[in-house]
Amino acid sequence: MKTLKIHFLRLGLICSVFAFHSLTASAQTYPSKPLKLVVPYAAGGSTDQLARAIAEPLGRALGQSVVVENKPGGNTIIGADAVAKAAPDGYTLFMGSSASLAVNPLLYSKLPYDPSTDFAGVSMLAASPLVMVVPASLPVTNVKEFVELAKRRPDSLNYASVGNGNPLHLAGELFKVATGVEMTHVPYNGSTPALTALLGNQVQVMFDVVLTSNPHIQSGKLRALALTGTNRLALLPNVPTIAASGYPGYEAGIWFAMVVPKATPAAIVARLNAEVTKILSQPDMKARFDGLALELIPGPADEVAKFSQREQARWARLIRDKGIRLEP
Repeated sequence: MKTLKIHFLRLGLICSVFAFHSLTASAQTYPSKPLKLVVPYAAGGSTDQLARAIAEPLGRALGQSVVVENKPGGNTIIGADAVAKAAPDGYTLFMGSSASLAVNPLLYSKLPYDPSTDFAGVSMLAASPLVMVVPASLPVTNVKEFVELAKRRPDSLNYASVGNGNPLHLAGELFKVATGVEMTHVPYNGSTPALTALLGNQVQVMFDVVLTSNPHIQSGKLRALALTGTNRLALLPNVPTIAASGYPGYEAGIWFAMVVPKATPAAIVARLNAEVTKILSQPDMKARFDGLALELIPGPADEVAKFSQREQARWARLIRDKGIRLEP
């Protein structure tokens, strides 16, 4: 029996050494085939545009094409789960976001993936505030007037979002807490129907991604009252923040990070981080994404986990106090 145990221990050690050398060898020859960058949203949105803008130069830098694959659905769960279960070989990358990496674990009692144990960070990518928009016909021009209107007409104002538990929904709930107003949340299946409802005065306000609302702001159909971030945007220079409009400490928004399956070799993660950092540091990339209201924020690979943890801590109380729970 003792001899048999020693045999199995030796066999296990041999397998471990073999696996280590295999990973080391693969890291040295990486990449030897095309990569896949999974986006958990439909094509055309800000996440997809960011992914495609990174994929092309990343492919050139690595000497292999990087193919963007859209896997929308389930509040990013479908795409996240697919990457979590992918081989940890550096050939499957994921466009993680505030929803998939920080908020979903707070919303769902059961998730098919765990961001803290299933992913390794590659780099933070970008962040953006939301914009608080109302129909041009609503008789308010700033946050103060909106709050006064809401308090005169309690429970008569509705705000749209692209779904329960989405960062746009949470921004609205945080606004209610900060201002003391009452509004009814009306979730829609995507930004197009939500904006259509807003433009048609079926709802009175929305905390939206700047990219999707800006054309309607510029046309005069929607009025931008405030931004949910900490600073003004060059794209909307005359729009103040909610914090500067009398509610200090208010902050909400969306952010993106690149991650890979957890056991991806450190050498591959380091290579990807170096290339992504180089790409996002180019002046033309900054200029390109300023126009999409996206601030590029590349950094060390371990910052992804730290940032996600800070965001979880920031949203946990609101989600708990409001009783926001979802099931996949």
